[in-house]
Amino acid sequence: MQTSPAHVAHHNDREIETLEEFDATVSARGTLTGFRVQAVDLTDRTKELLASDTAGAVFLGCPMRENAAAKIRADGALVFPPLPGVPFDPYRGHLYTPDELFRTLDQGYEATPDAVAYDWFRRTRADGDVYASMLRSIHDDAVSDALDELLRGARVVGVMGGHAIARGTEEYGGAARLGRALARAGFTVATGGGPGAMEAANLGAYAAPYRDGMLDEACELLGKVPSFVPSVTDWARAAFEVRERWPKGNASVGIPTWFYGHEPPNAFASHIAKYFANATREDGLLARSNAGVVFLPGAAGTVQEVFDNATPNYYESRGEPTPMVLVDRAHWTQRLPAWPLLQALAHDRPMESRIALVDRIEEAPEALDRLSRVNET
Repeated sequence: MQTSPAHVAHHNDREIETLEEFDATVSARGTLTGFRVQAVDLTDRTKELLASDTAGAVFLGCPMRENAAAKIRADGALVFPPLPGVPFDPYRGHLYTPDELFRTLDQGYEATPDAVAYDWFRRTRADGDVYASMLRSIHDDAVSDALDELLRGARVVGVMGGHAIARGTEEYGGAARLGRALARAGFTVATGGGPGAMEAANLGAYAAPYRDGMLDEACELLGKVPSFVPSVTDWARAAFEVRERWPKGNASVGIPTWFYGHEPPNAFASHIAKYFANATREDGLLARSNAGVVFLPGAAGTVQEVFDNATPNYYESRGEPTPMVLVDRAHWTQRLPAWPLLQALAHDRPMESRIALVDRIEEAPEALDRLSRVNET
């Protein structure tokens, strides 16, 4: 069963994010008044811009001829021009893809757009440059807008877990089977978008349309490069080799951050919402997991995510509590005893019937389904 979040993508009727949408709007309406045109190359649309009323329109990072820009400014439109020397588009209208972030991987990871953006982030953050921080904020807001458009109407399950789980391990294989089971059940899988358990869950979702044996073969191939240390280049190339061998994978979402830029994004999430601000990324990932979250064993970051998720469920600040499934009883009751605290918080509150602890990863999809049916009549 192939479940692509792209099938449910919609956006604000006043937003124009592709050249096709621009042409259709001009053809149907003859005016761009009040529209927001976002990161569309209008270099070859001078005639249309000169002929259309653009009063009150906003053009965000749209390349265009100078005479067209002068005319639409005179109309009263706001024009935010493309920014030279910035290694990303802060006005982008769509999420990233693995192919975009790793575009020049053949020259080594250090040459990729992902690595170049991380270098820019580290440099400008150290400078404390207000212009750079403003660009980061605009970028992250554009990414959030694109993510909302992509996921509108989707049933999203978040899979949280440690970045350190190596390819080729049983833990990695288990997280991959979980992602596959969730995708086959009709959910859109969302992860933190990085390596380890996150990559495994995105890989599992990718594998959903294929026969079961494909995932075992993919895990075996990936196991030859178990970690992104010491070479991100080799790690990423192994993933692209799997994608080339099985090119028609299912869609899923990764939500990584350049704040942890030393951890590369994984190539199995078809849509990548990469942020500069980690706090925006963390909250956005959990807030969009409207069908629940599965927490695999992890360390401090995963513990933080458990309680970041528990807080709105406790206060019901996002409405009805959403399911939370913790996997590995020994991990969550002994090594890092988050479960007893979660139980104590949930006691006598609506969220009490929406939390579960299971021993094995294979039990998580059934637990998620059971918790989601609690209030069904």
